[in-house]
Amino acid sequence: MAEAYIVETARTAGGRRGGVLRDWHPANLGAEVLNALVDRTGIDGAIIDDVIVGCVTQGGEQAFAFGRNCVLASKLPQSVPAVTIDRQCGSSQQAVQFAAQAVMSGTQDVVVAMGVESMTRVPMGSNVFLYGKAELGEGPFSDRIVERYGTKNFSQFIGAEMIAKKYGFDREALDAYALESHKRASAARNEGRFDAEIIPLDIDGGTHSRDEGIRDDATLETISSVKLLQPDGMISAANASQICDGAAGVLIVSEAALKKYNLTPKARIVNLTVTAGDPVIMLEEPLPATDHALKRAGMKIDDIDLFEVNEAFAPIPMAWLKHTGADPEKLNVNGGAIALGHPLGASGARLMTTLVHSLHAHGKKYGLQTMCEGGGIANVTIIEAV
Repeated sequence: MAEAYIVETARTAGGRRGGVLRDWHPANLGAEVLNALVDRTGIDGAIIDDVIVGCVTQGGEQAFAFGRNCVLASKLPQSVPAVTIDRQCGSSQQAVQFAAQAVMSGTQDVVVAMGVESMTRVPMGSNVFLYGKAELGEGPFSDRIVERYGTKNFSQFIGAEMIAKKYGFDREALDAYALESHKRASAARNEGRFDAEIIPLDIDGGTHSRDEGIRDDATLETISSVKLLQPDGMISAANASQICDGAAGVLIVSEAALKKYNLTPKARIVNLTVTAGDPVIMLEEPLPATDHALKRAGMKIDDIDLFEVNEAFAPIPMAWLKHTGADPEKLNVNGGAIALGHPLGASGARLMTTLVHSLHAHGKKYGLQTMCEGGGIANVTIIEAV
């Protein structure tokens, strides 16, 4: 099978809900990523075979062929096609995998995988609750699903609580993990480790190039003082990912395109895996998915040099560490979504962007990315830095 290579990655710095990116139309955020990928590689945008855009809340400004609108808002020629996909939080990681599969199949040579989400302008779940307010339909879970699983309450928040209890974590452990995320992200930002991956955005005469969510002054006391989401639970807003606006993209090409357009690869795709499990506990699937991916790749956990496991909630990467036995010093070395934010459909490409840059910065070879997704799904992508 043909190889697929990552030649460029880019992302915006994350914006808090109602923060610095509040006035940016999400199509324009996506356009900035497309423009950056073209500028950084020097390619003619017309050679791009397709743009695959992950977006979770496809309504309002993120509706009506949203991926295509990102292209139309960019400087790419209108001849470049695009499509929008939804695999919940893994949407743009799946975009990476679809792009790689297109290249590996030999049907396309130059594909952009991207994700965009403005959680300020298109609130999470608004494509469901606005229909409910208008009394249109019964919601996404049909009577057959309810009968099969005995509940209509498929909730990521409940899933996170279930995982914390199942793996024996208490709130103090979750809060300690959250604090470490902020510490790592703060160090990475202050040491300039994000500079190469971030696209500076011009905003009101200034430049947005620093992730807004990182709290340099976070302490265990301040994190532990945040109100719990459920009175008898362990999850709070402080040990969960932050609502975030942002976009990220990855340019994936064939070996023939490397030679034809004189491109330099940053990474080679090693393995593409997606699995599914229990939709009620929902967020546990990265654990068996990682086992499956490593087996398919003929690798062991210790063969991987760096891991990016999305911090949707603190118990997810913590359970993943406990299950896999991975070295915690290799996990989310620049912090994760608890500090940097989780712009839903953009997070997969954001994690891949950070992983590629981190492998090169640390002189490492293999990286593995995974994240939990709505419906009990998980993607795993393994790459080799080149």
